[in-house]
Amino acid sequence: MSLRSRSYPNLYKDSVSLMTVSAKLTATPGVEQASVVMATPANVENLGRAGLGEYEARANDLLVAVSGSDDACEEALRLADELLSAKAEAAGNGEAAAEQPPTSIQMAVARDPSLNLALVSVPGDYAAAEAMKALRLGMDVMLFSDNVPVEKELALKLYARERDLMVMGPDCGTAIINGVPLGFANAVRRGAIGVVGASGTGMQEVTVRVHRLGHGISHALGTGGRDLSAKIGGISMLHGFAALDADPATKVIVLVSKPPAPEVAERVLAAAERRYLAEAADMAVNLAKGGEARAAPIKLSNEAQRTLDGVARGMAASQRYVRGVFSGGTFCYEAQLVHAAAGVQAFSNTPTEGNSRLRNSAKSQENAIIDMGDDEFTRGRPHPMIDPSQRNARIAEEIADPRTAVVLFDVVLGYGASADPTAGLIGVIGAARAGAKGAGRQVALVAHVCGTDLDPQNREGVVAALKSAGVLVASSNAEAAAWSAAIVAARSGARR
Repeated sequence: MSLRSRSYPNLYKDSVSLMTVSAKLTATPGVEQASVVMATPANVENLGRAGLGEYEARANDLLVAVSGSDDACEEALRLADELLSAKAEAAGNGEAAAEQPPTSIQMAVARDPSLNLALVSVPGDYAAAEAMKALRLGMDVMLFSDNVPVEKELALKLYARERDLMVMGPDCGTAIINGVPLGFANAVRRGAIGVVGASGTGMQEVTVRVHRLGHGISHALGTGGRDLSAKIGGISMLHGFAALDADPATKVIVLVSKPPAPEVAERVLAAAERRYLAEAADMAVNLAKGGEARAAPIKLSNEAQRTLDGVARGMAASQRYVRGVFSGGTFCYEAQLVHAAAGVQAFSNTPTEGNSRLRNSAKSQENAIIDMGDDEFTRGRPHPMIDPSQRNARIAEEIADPRTAVVLFDVVLGYGASADPTAGLIGVIGAARAGAKGAGRQVALVAHVCGTDLDPQNREGVVAALKSAGVLVASSNAEAAAWSAAIVAARSGARR
């Protein structure tokens, strides 16, 4: 196996662009790993940890590192040259062609004073400074960048609060502003339901379900995952709530979060019921219709229970455990909560209260539900929503484990996500299931597809492809987790 690299001095690309290029290089036949990053000290260190070489470069340089066969590496570097050196065609020979694009936030605002939102997507070492520049110009900020110290996040949000501005982030991956999807967001219709979320995939699940129930979204405002920590105190959540409350087009507001600090949750909501994502969306739609805040609880139908019992009865004696493999962090959290409610405790790299941390995230133990989008899996690599290959390989490993009864996973559609999220997955599932069958086992595969009919991917086609591969596809993440828990419970009963 060869290792090749290339440096592009003083070439800046934002993190979304870099992840997209990385995914395309990784998809080159014969390439084992590919990473395209700005040469910050942290990124250079991550390349070394990923086995992609040691480098001396400046933070303004762009690095491409690939491993694989000789020919594949050469093809990947050629493709990198093509993708990174591509320039927009000149608009013509008139004034538009002569006008240079703005090279700073201040230049952009000077050119168009109506601009009021800046999306910051630069390495974390520099993100807080760029966000502060935008705030000082009177702009709200969506801070897509991660690895921003919590002290800098707090300083930015305190500064914004004093000036009635909002900082969405750091690590804010999803927002919908005036119908425009930003980051990892889905295409949904406009409507009267607003969302404020400290969880990107949680917001995606709610907005997608609202759309599928026939209603729409006014705005969806992300806050970043740390906003509801005791350190930050829910500054952006409270600002977003107030902004939607003042918006005449918003009739119902949904708040979405991973488990927050208790004192902050109390501050945000004096009293609130815990709801799964699908239930929150259902309640919002009922309210938008003028009804009551009610939602049908997530439970198994008699038909589903019979199907799952039949699947469980066909398993070998060794098959006992659930293996959850998620690209969405909040889906991983919610799946743990659903299983815990059914009496199934699980190990995780991001454990909820009552669950234990995996000793080694690279290898599951007993019941295990993991977040493949966590930093430990994405250092130097694209997020699994952009490039699902690492997630697909983990699914194959879990199917091959003779102790696995059910593999639970998500498929996330929308802007920024893989254009064909099942392209490699279907083949991986087929080969892994064939291997298990040859060993006298059948493994249940349970999935949930987060997306709408308006997304760039074909949701109907994705669901059909999964079902044709033998996957049980649920209508929501919570329902998928409930199905999984039922299979594990049935296997537990079979062992007694």
